[in-house]
Amino acid sequence: MTDDKTKGTLQRPAPHPLIATIPLVVLIGLLAVVITLFGSDSLSGGSQVALLMGLAVCVFISMVFYRVPWKAFEQQMMKTIGGISITVLILLAVGMLAGSWMVSGIVPTLIYYGVQLLSPQFFLVCACVICALVSLLSGSSWTTIATIGVALLGISHALGINEAWAAGAIISGAYFGDKMSPLSDTTILASSTTGVDLFTHIRYMMLTTTPAFVLTLIIFGVAGMGQGGDDIAQHIVRYTEGLDAKFNITLWTLVVPVLTAVLIARRVPSLIVLFLSALMAGVVALIFQPHILTEIAGDASLSQVGAWAKGLAVTYYGATAVETGYAELNELVATGGMAGMLNTIWLIICAMCFGAAMVASGMIESITRVVISWVRSRLGLVASTASTGLFLNITTGDQFISIVLTANMFQNVYEKQGYEPRLLSRTCEDSATVTSVLVPWNTCGMTQSTVLGVPTITYLPYCFFNILSPLMTLLVAAIGWKIRRKE
Repeated sequence: MTDDKTKGTLQRPAPHPLIATIPLVVLIGLLAVVITLFGSDSLSGGSQVALLMGLAVCVFISMVFYRVPWKAFEQQMMKTIGGISITVLILLAVGMLAGSWMVSGIVPTLIYYGVQLLSPQFFLVCACVICALVSLLSGSSWTTIATIGVALLGISHALGINEAWAAGAIISGAYFGDKMSPLSDTTILASSTTGVDLFTHIRYMMLTTTPAFVLTLIIFGVAGMGQGGDDIAQHIVRYTEGLDAKFNITLWTLVVPVLTAVLIARRVPSLIVLFLSALMAGVVALIFQPHILTEIAGDASLSQVGAWAKGLAVTYYGATAVETGYAELNELVATGGMAGMLNTIWLIICAMCFGAAMVASGMIESITRVVISWVRSRLGLVASTASTGLFLNITTGDQFISIVLTANMFQNVYEKQGYEPRLLSRTCEDSATVTSVLVPWNTCGMTQSTVLGVPTITYLPYCFFNILSPLMTLLVAAIGWKIRRKE
């Protein structure tokens, strides 16, 4: 060990790469057991325990064999968890939004008209394109999925579309728009971290993103031919009658989505947009759905105004159940409010702590050094970058950390080998951004699973854009299309 006078700390040898993989092997093994035992409930506590056990193994190895002080882990955890404070607030705002948009009749109105306009055969393509456009304009896949995505999933149920396919189409479109939008935080982060002009970064991404999205639409177009049940007409009648009987279906409720779009167009921060949209939906609920608020309050001793106030408060923070006369429709319009996001927040905190421990121990650095040492060609460099982005999504549980660490690790390598920084920024987005939603304990994977009510493992095989993007970046690297190298 040598004394680092510039930092005032001792430089300790990094763990051997094989040792560094032990916490990961333990985590993957425990998650396999948890999924076997708990199934769809694995994210309600079991996965969190597995992450903490992996964290314990990492800390034990580091402290006992490499003399890493506990203070190093504390500091890294505080820094990491502090960095996701806004994410936690956004998740709570999403919970408020989901509950208020449903109870106010916004989502039921969209479903009511959507099931009568959209064809089952073209639903997957339409859902993907709609989410892509909304996400492109908003710059946020999270906002897109929490609003129009929820409504589209409800329409898919009425049309007899498999929910895994529907969720895959919604997520694919939302993440395409997120990647290509100049308003997207991940797009801005990837370009700024690598020192690439934002619009140069977006134009360069089109070479890989556009083919991946076109292939995705072709797949959904072909798959859509086999979607829809034989009793689809009966499904549509049940849904429209049930919604019309329970909710006050009116186009006036769609004023809220329009005003939300205006806020997005004016580049108001996502947290503020979500919160204001939830408040506007609450006003709409008081005007058009007071009977539902009274039903949610469930307290006959309260005055009319008191029942409305209590019902609205429960809509924002807790679980709501509305009786429509149809069991499947009851399940669709039920919401969880802010309380429904607590498991997500719980999992995110555990994942962040595990990722922080892997960083503080030097295990992440040790593993990535091995990956970088394998780089011998253009394809090898891009493949190493993409695999590191995916690896960090799995180990750190957050796409922002994954983008920053991947860019920092490979920036000097790209420079030394003469490749343009825009190749690095594109590869980071093609891997770290799009694969985050495919990891169950990642902030994106857990959030979208909770919002849509579809387990990550269930929708994963159908997120074709998210799967094709890293493969397309490898194909383009192998061909060398528009990849320039300085002599």
